[in-house]
Amino acid sequence: MNWTKDKSIALSRACVIVFELLLAALDVMTFRMRGVTLNLLGGYASRAVLLGVALCSALAWPALFLLWRLLGNMKAGKVFHSDNVRLMRLISWCFVGAALACALGALWEPLLLVLAMAAGFIALIVRIVKNVFQQAIAMKSELDLTV
Repeated sequence: MNWTKDKSIALSRACVIVFELLLAALDVMTFRMRGVTLNLLGGYASRAVLLGVALCSALAWPALFLLWRLLGNMKAGKVFHSDNVRLMRLISWCFVGAALACALGALWEPLLLVLAMAAGFIALIVRIVKNVFQQAIAMKSELDLTV
């Protein structure tokens, strides 16, 4: 199978849709299972987990929307563009927020620290890629001026 840029973007967009469906299912299940969670974990730990999930979900929805827009820009041929830098900056802040929410929840449920570290690491990766894009845009602008 010949793999092209358009097929790659289509696959990435399909993955965004799958994650939106999974996130919607998580939101529904979290709401429906809050009583079970309360019985399993107890008062404060249960509330910490449910609050952490709710905050992460509230940050995941905009992150998925921003990813969709980023892929749309790439599909339109706007790869090294300042809009993409802004979108990646916002995506990284969504993950920073999720990391902080999980770290706060880890005060009551220590396993949330694993999620906090994962979200923080993803934020770092997105931030570094954003910086690479920013440098590439600056180099492209400089090159355009010299030509």
